[in-house]
Amino acid sequence: MSKLMLSAALLLAAFAAQAEKADSSKPTQITFDQLDADDVKQIKTFTGNVVLTRGTLLMKSPKAVVTEDPEGYQYVVLNSGGGVQATFRQKLDGAGDQWVEGQADRIEYDGKTELVKLFSKAQIKKLEGSKNASQVDGEFISYDSRKEFFAVKNSPSGDSKPGGGRSTMVIQPSSKLAVPATAPAAPATPANQPAPGK
Repeated sequence: MSKLMLSAALLLAAFAAQAEKADSSKPTQITFDQLDADDVKQIKTFTGNVVLTRGTLLMKSPKAVVTEDPEGYQYVVLNSGGGVQATFRQKLDGAGDQWVEGQADRIEYDGKTELVKLFSKAQIKKLEGSKNASQVDGEFISYDSRKEFFAVKNSPSGDSKPGGGRSTMVIQPSSKLAVPATAPAAPATPANQPAPGK
C-alpha cells in the first residue's frame, strides 16, 4: 500500500463519524455587538464577538455574514480579525463524547450541504471527550459531515499547487491499543557476583 493510500486510510478512520444529525432541525441563535441587515437580499452582517449556535454546532468569529436562500437554508462566512481566528465546534453522532472542532482565518458553512470550508492557517481536530484523538493542519481544509469526508489542500484557494505549503496530520494511539503499565523489572544480578543472601 502506498504512503498516500495509507495516509488516506488513516485519515478516514480518524474522522469516520458524522455530525449530530439533529442539529439541522434546530433554530439558529446568534449573539453579536452590531448588525447590518438587508432583508431584500437576505444578507445579515454581524460584527463584534459573534457567536452562532444551532444545536451542538457552535461557531465564533469577530465578523460573520449570514445569507439565506429562498428555501430557508443559511450560508455563513466567518472572518477573523484583530488576531482572532474564526472557530467551529460540533458534536459527532454515535456513542461517546466525540467532537470535531476547527479554526481558520476564514470559515464558510453551507447549511444545505453541511459542508465546512476552512481557509488559511486551518486546523481541524477530532476530540474524544477532552482528549485530542487526531489533528490536521493545512492551508485549506473542507469537511463534509454528511459523507464523513474531509480533504486538505496546500493553498488557501482550495487548490493544491506545486511548491505550495505543507500539511501535517497527527493521529494519537487508540485507547484500544494502550499498553497497561507494568511494574519495573528487578535489576539483573551480574554473572560474576553471588545472589544476595548467599
